[in-house]
Amino acid sequence: MRYIFSTADTTRYRFPTHTNDLVMDRAEATTSESFISIMEPGEAPPLHKHDDTEQVFYVLSGRGRLIIGADSEDMGPIGPGDLVRIPPGTWHRVPCVGDEPLRYLVVDCFPGGRPTVEPTWESHVRVVCDQNGWSFDEVKR
Repeated sequence: MRYIFSTADTTRYRFPTHTNDLVMDRAEATTSESFISIMEPGEAPPLHKHDDTEQVFYVLSGRGRLIIGADSEDMGPIGPGDLVRIPPGTWHRVPCVGDEPLRYLVVDCFPGGRPTVEPTWESHVRVVCDQNGWSFDEVKR
């Protein structure tokens, strides 16, 4: 069982809209996973939600805006030192609005325990790629 995970030793997933560097796979924990999300200026993941996941973001660098809800309500700017909580089932997206990349540490918490349908990070990424029409092989280079 691992207790320490290095943010310098990650597995990179480059989606067409953003990058996620996996720090701790959900397979190595009972109710969580962690990754660093990176958006280049102008990038943002699509508006999405996680029915089984509460997300907590800690902004490391860069600037973004928190967009919440199916109607895309702008909740305001986020920047270094800000902590963001996204409750389960909440539509959200975070576009990078600055001149430098937006980087934030994400901790996904699974209140009902590790998802059984997607028990690993890779299985989750495969589903996300299928849903968005992206090539898994291109995302995981």
